[in-house]
Amino acid sequence: MYIYAYLRASTAEQDALRSKNRLKEFAAVHGHRIAGWYVENASGASLNRAELTRMLSDMEPGDVILIEQVDRLSRLNDAGWEILRKEIADKGLSVVSLDLPTSHLALSSTVSDEFTRSMLKAVNGMMLDMLAAIARKDYEDRRRRQSEGIGKAKAEGKYQGRVADAQKHELIRTLRLAHGKSLRETARLAGVSKMTVIRVCKGKMDEVE
Repeated sequence: MYIYAYLRASTAEQDALRSKNRLKEFAAVHGHRIAGWYVENASGASLNRAELTRMLSDMEPGDVILIEQVDRLSRLNDAGWEILRKEIADKGLSVVSLDLPTSHLALSSTVSDEFTRSMLKAVNGMMLDMLAAIARKDYEDRRRRQSEGIGKAKAEGKYQGRVADAQKHELIRTLRLAHGKSLRETARLAGVSKMTVIRVCKGKMDEVE
């Protein structure tokens, strides 16, 4: 059995690596090491995720997908979740989420009774489905509130679109360009993704050129 960690953030401005240490510590407490990390900035409402696809392709029966929360794996609608869940089941994989205690059974050998193990697995499957549905509802609610807010702002003539975080961008440029911090260190200190650091610094370099 190998454990593969999947880390996802929705936008380039968010740090998908934020929970890496938590996952590493969790695996260590259960006597395991993480064999591979799959990190991406992509919407959980889409099945078209390069790193998720690559991870599933790399995994073998009996392997474990480790996530911080179920919404990191899925904010899919019912049809999309059914497709992903079937692919996971067909490959004989397990999902372990830090926010779903019943899923931690996959990393434990303390339950030796087959009936008890089967019952706990069934309960975990139902809980996983429930949390996936909650994650989708949260996604839809946030999208609806965002749309309502934009609509109201437009009606009042106040909508200006998304404004770049000038202070955050300046911090990124200072760390990366002025102080020579590495790409990874700059992203960590600024609380953004490496792609954001590249984009912000490239913009500055283009201005100089």
